[in-house]
Amino acid sequence: MFGLKDDWELEVPERYFTLEDYEGGTARWCPGCGDLAVLTAVQRICRDEQLPPEKTVCVSGIGCSSRFPHYMKTYGFHGLHGRALPVACGVKSRRPDLTVWVATGDGDCCSIGAGHWVHAIRYNMDMVVMLFDNAIYGLTKNQTSPTSPQGLHTNTHPRGAWLPPLNPTAATLGFANVSFVAQTVDWNPAHLYATLVRAYEHKGLSFVRILQRCPTYTSQVFAEMQKDPSQLLLLTGGDNPELDAATARTFPNQQAHDSRDLAAARRVAEQHEPLPIGVLYRDPERPRYEDFTTVGLGMSDADKLVGLERELDKFSV
Repeated sequence: MFGLKDDWELEVPERYFTLEDYEGGTARWCPGCGDLAVLTAVQRICRDEQLPPEKTVCVSGIGCSSRFPHYMKTYGFHGLHGRALPVACGVKSRRPDLTVWVATGDGDCCSIGAGHWVHAIRYNMDMVVMLFDNAIYGLTKNQTSPTSPQGLHTNTHPRGAWLPPLNPTAATLGFANVSFVAQTVDWNPAHLYATLVRAYEHKGLSFVRILQRCPTYTSQVFAEMQKDPSQLLLLTGGDNPELDAATARTFPNQQAHDSRDLAAARRVAEQHEPLPIGVLYRDPERPRYEDFTTVGLGMSDADKLVGLERELDKFSV
C-alpha cells in the first residue's frame, strides 16, 4: 500500500488468560458449601491449561450444583432436571472442538437422569462429568436422594431413609464402555484439583464423583471423615495424581492401585471404611462416540447436496 513499508505487519500479542477470565457471576451457594471448592478448581484448571473461554462450555441440569455454568465466564447451558448429559453429548457431537465440563448432582444424575447416565458412559464422549454428591436434594430443601445414608432424617423420610444408598462409583464401573472413573473430596483442594486435572487430560468421558459438603442439610454426613483423614484411603501409582509430600503425609492410609485393572477397580469401589479416593479406573483405548458422529461434519453444502441426491436416487423407479 502507498505510504507503508512492504514488510509491515501487525504484531498480535499472545493471549494469556487469568482466573478473572473464567469468573462469572457471584456464586450464590451457602457459605461453606463444597461447590465453591469445585468451582475454584475448575477455574484454576482452565487458567493453567489456558483454555480459551470461547472454546469452553459448562453444562448442567437442575440442583444446587447446576448453577455452575452461571459462575463460569464461558459458554454455558443450564438444562432441565436430569438432562445435563444428553445436552452435553449433543454439544460434543456437533462441536468436538469444545472443552466440555458437566456439573450434575446425586439427584440430577442418579435419579431422574439415571437413564442418561448409563448411556453417556457408554457413548464415552470426550468430556469431564463432575458428580457433586452431597447425599441430599439441597435446592428443593432436604429430600432424600439416591445417595442419602440409611437412617438419614429428611423431609420425605422424617423417620430416616429406609434403603441403603446407591454407590455411584461402583455403579458406573458396571456400565458398558466405561473409560475413566475417579473419586475425590471437596475439602482437600490439592487432591480435588489433581484428580480433575487427570480427568481433563483423559480422552473420553471422565466420571468424577466428588463427596461434597452441604452445610445446610447434611453437615453431619461427611463431618467425621473431614476431621479424621484415616477414614480415607489414598490410591497411589498408575494413573493416580502425584501429590506433593506435605499433602500426601496427611493421608495415613495409602494403597498402590492399578487403575487399568477393571476388576480391581470394582473391588476398591465397594470399600467404605476407609473410603478410597483417586483414579479407580482408566482405559484410554475405549471407543468414543463423537469419532462417529462427527464424520462429514466439515462437508460443504454442495457435497451434502450430492450425497442427498445419491441416497434419493436409490428410491427411483
